[in-house]
Amino acid sequence: MSYIVRSVSVAAAALCVLGTVAVAETRITYKSAKAGSSYYQMAVEISEAMKAGSDGEISVTVEESQGSVQNVMEVRARGGDYVFTTPPALIGLAQGGRAMFEGRESPAFDDIRALFPIPSLTMHFVMSADSGVETFEDMAGKTILLGSGSFGAREGAKYIEMFGLADSVQVADSELSNAVSALKNGQIDGFVTAGSYPAPNVIEAAASTGVSVLSLSDAQVEESGRTRLVIPAGTYAGQTEDIVTTSLPVVAYTTTKMDDDTAYQLTRTYWETKAQMAGMSRWWDGVSTEMLSTITSEIHPGARRYYEEIGAPLNDAHM
Repeated sequence: MSYIVRSVSVAAAALCVLGTVAVAETRITYKSAKAGSSYYQMAVEISEAMKAGSDGEISVTVEESQGSVQNVMEVRARGGDYVFTTPPALIGLAQGGRAMFEGRESPAFDDIRALFPIPSLTMHFVMSADSGVETFEDMAGKTILLGSGSFGAREGAKYIEMFGLADSVQVADSELSNAVSALKNGQIDGFVTAGSYPAPNVIEAAASTGVSVLSLSDAQVEESGRTRLVIPAGTYAGQTEDIVTTSLPVVAYTTTKMDDDTAYQLTRTYWETKAQMAGMSRWWDGVSTEMLSTITSEIHPGARRYYEEIGAPLNDAHM
């Protein structure tokens, strides 16, 4: 009788172990951006790609965010399952207790580690074909829509001032959501937008109205203090040449609380499914391992292991 009991107990224990293996998965919380934004859509695409690429072993829950600063601040209270996106510059500010992080310092910021780059915020200066504008100098006397409150609006205003156009460009008082229709109706000559390329509103404007997306000179790029980025010819309808513009890199981060194997698995799955994601949204075509150079702080050891395996370019700041 005791033999039977022992056998049943062993069998039950084995079933428990098998059940545990069957449901084992890595659960990740991915803090992104506002719902409805392109970066929130990217987060959803990453979530779906992680599940498919790992055969269900990685489960990513996407959380809406009010912005990159909030994403960084939450590091203080999050665990090893937390992944968030932010420009690399904010990591340096947080770790140095500068700017918006002054008086809000935390040792947790020193534990932030990079995983992989995602599409950059890319500046687009979009002018209607009818405006005849081909250079920044040609914008004098034109009406430009910047929108308000966004990175693109602030950056656009900065460039207009920087390139000596503040007194000659009329800024339209309207939201960016109205840009394409205002361009079609001739109410504005152009608009400024920042987003991963190809940007949906620029695609729409180029296809329906005909536009010219301005290129910056190397001197203008240097003066801006931003990262140089090239939008390849053919990205937008009627675009026959490469467009040189500026960008704000964006990277997915975690902390040292995440174990090395999980960071490795996330990073490998991301790069191995990037081509599939590009089949859904073309902005993934703009991401390459060359963009690791935009990461200015340490990369998580698990992610670094993957990059070393594939021979990706790393530098001293990543170690």
